[in-house]
Amino acid sequence: MSALKSIRSLAPLLDRVLVQRLKPEAKTASGIFLPETAVKELNEAKVLAVGPGAFDKSGNRVAVSVQPGDKVLIPQFGGSPIKVGEEEYSLFRDHELLAKINE
Repeated sequence: MSALKSIRSLAPLLDRVLVQRLKPEAKTASGIFLPETAVKELNEAKVLAVGPGAFDKSGNRVAVSVQPGDKVLIPQFGGSPIKVGEEEYSLFRDHELLAKINE
């Protein structure tokens, strides 16, 4: 088994969505740096890639509800973790995503 050299070589299947959790700001708006222990992990992630969608009972493809570049709210736990080098990613099924963040 070969290790992934680049996350770009990973193409999600069916209704799976590849996301990368957004890093919380370590600095406040006023410029104060926070210690790592005070910075909580965010449940926000950026969609990097999506599968073509799953099939319904009639055999029709149901498109995934998000697109690459979208920001989404993900559950605190779950998903399938993927590590490429030092970077961490997760694969979720479309129905596991909690919300799409419109900015």
